[in-house]
Amino acid sequence: MTRLPWAVLLLTLLGARYLAWRFTASLNLATPLAASLSLLTLAAELVLLAGFFLQLWFTLLPERPAPAADPIPTPAPSVDVLVPSCGEPADLVERCLRGCLAMDYPSHTVWLLDDSDRPELAELCDRLGCRYVARREHAHAKAGNLNHALRLCKGELVAVFDADVVPLQPFLRRTVGLFADPAVGFVQTPQSYMNADPVMRNLRLERWLLPDEESFYRWIQPTRQNLNAVVCAGTSFVMRREALERVGGFETATPSEDLATGIRITAAGYRNHYLSEKLSAGLAPFTATAMARQRCRWGSGSLQTLRTGADPLRIPGLSPLQRLAYSEGILHWFTFPAQLVLLCTPLSLGLLGVAPILFSGDALLTVAMPFVCSQLLLTRWLSGHARAAILPELYRWIFLVPICAAVVATALGRPRRFLVTPKAVVGRGASGPDPGLLLPLLVLLALQLVALWNLAPGRLPLLAGQQGVLPVSAATVGVVLGWSLLNGLLLLLAIRSCWDRPHRDGVPWFALSVPVRLRHRGGIVHGRLRAVSATGAELGLERAEDGPTLQAADSLSLEGLVPGVALPFLAMALESGAIGGVWGPLTPSQRDELDTLIYRREGLWPTLRAPFELRTLPLVLLRTLQRVAPESWFRRSLIPQLPPLVGLPLPRRADLPARAAAPDPAR
Repeated sequence: MTRLPWAVLLLTLLGARYLAWRFTASLNLATPLAASLSLLTLAAELVLLAGFFLQLWFTLLPERPAPAADPIPTPAPSVDVLVPSCGEPADLVERCLRGCLAMDYPSHTVWLLDDSDRPELAELCDRLGCRYVARREHAHAKAGNLNHALRLCKGELVAVFDADVVPLQPFLRRTVGLFADPAVGFVQTPQSYMNADPVMRNLRLERWLLPDEESFYRWIQPTRQNLNAVVCAGTSFVMRREALERVGGFETATPSEDLATGIRITAAGYRNHYLSEKLSAGLAPFTATAMARQRCRWGSGSLQTLRTGADPLRIPGLSPLQRLAYSEGILHWFTFPAQLVLLCTPLSLGLLGVAPILFSGDALLTVAMPFVCSQLLLTRWLSGHARAAILPELYRWIFLVPICAAVVATALGRPRRFLVTPKAVVGRGASGPDPGLLLPLLVLLALQLVALWNLAPGRLPLLAGQQGVLPVSAATVGVVLGWSLLNGLLLLLAIRSCWDRPHRDGVPWFALSVPVRLRHRGGIVHGRLRAVSATGAELGLERAEDGPTLQAADSLSLEGLVPGVALPFLAMALESGAIGGVWGPLTPSQRDELDTLIYRREGLWPTLRAPFELRTLPLVLLRTLQRVAPESWFRRSLIPQLPPLVGLPLPRRADLPARAAAPDPAR
């Protein structure tokens, strides 16, 4: 990825100038209370800026992308594909196992590691031809499950997929060749999702917002590749068995066994690669509560790594830059408490009459605004168009208080109990938001509104006089007003995101556009596929005066979706120029062809570009006022896929056709 050295230099110079001003001219030291709040705000800013500038400077390092994979030798290295499972629905596990078995590789064995001891999964493995493993003791969660399986399998390489992940057919063919170099310890690929996460789905922003993980896999991981500090991400990776055995297997002292094990392998002297190709996809959490649980586990597990032998600050074998990179990734979780401090900073003036930051008109125009605006404008380019500047902050705001609680508890030596992220939809109706998510956001919003009221003309001098604090400048009041308004808007969006859009089921639907034909009563109706899933499809129809008239409950045959295969199709819903239906009884061959099309084929998942935010913010604000309708025919949450045999990426998400990427705003 081409970086922008001039942008890094510009931001560094503007940041240095901003920090010089903050230390010398912006602190409010008039009273002990003002000094305490002012220094606390400065400390929070320093925490956030330290991580930002480290990542920024890492982009200046010479690029070392993963080399082109060598051809698979003959005989091919044996690969054990491990699928740890703990309570996921059986149909979801079957989808993963079928994807693993379908990988285009001559020598791999698929193992299901079932920590729920379900007989139906043992029968499933027997039917599919997989190995089934269940252990008597379930200590150390996922890491213990993987280590137990390592004692039973003997492959030269080990691939790991979570039970909700489906690899593409070329996954092993693209990754195994990189192990021709004996110095390579593991190869990590991106995590992609085949459904919209709760933030995108609840606000109906599938066309306008990229998943939060995109910036990690398209910006942060490539820079870690340049440092040989690649982060092992828990799924969709391949490891050399010898490297695993050398470090004692997967780390069991932290829930983030992936991160800790990857650090140990790097410290052991291995070269690791990040292959920036979307070669698999899994399921994002279905609800905001489940996503909060996932993020809290990530944060707590990462920080617990500091208490293990994989602590990057103490483990021997890492270079200074590797220590810095891994440590920044772990300590990054302390930016959440820092951001909570900055969220509350405008409240200081509106509630206490104390300004933690003092602005003059000149400093605002010549120091603060140039630095802030340059960050907003350059974020898309620096991140490889993986994220915009403001909207992705929603992910932090919604889960800010729970993550802060988890981070503080872990830092005090009392980490939360490990909880698996649910992978099934419970019920179809909306059950209401989780109070643990909603109430803190409501309290913060109420405080922002009270602060804004106190900042009204004529009230601030009275408040400041009551506190015995010197009056502040008009520039300071203006900045705090703007800051409070932005906080209020983001809090409204975060609150709105807590209401989960009702699901029909957990089956993901995809936006896929290919020409198709419906055969009916001896006639043919031409159309174009709009949406497809493992359970059905939606089509736009071409008008034909002499064509047959379609009706709900018609039994049809769909041609053109799978080459050479006609799929039975039962019409369920008709709309002007469109038809939706479910698949009829499919033969095993038809089901396999359909699953290959929507889950496994090469070049399936596109790399999208985050749209320019000035185009999206008005729509996003409008959607906070609209009712969330349950998913139904022609009103679905869709993730785009590339058509078969097309290798070019899709345009920006905002430029995708509205009916092909997300529900209409009125829905």
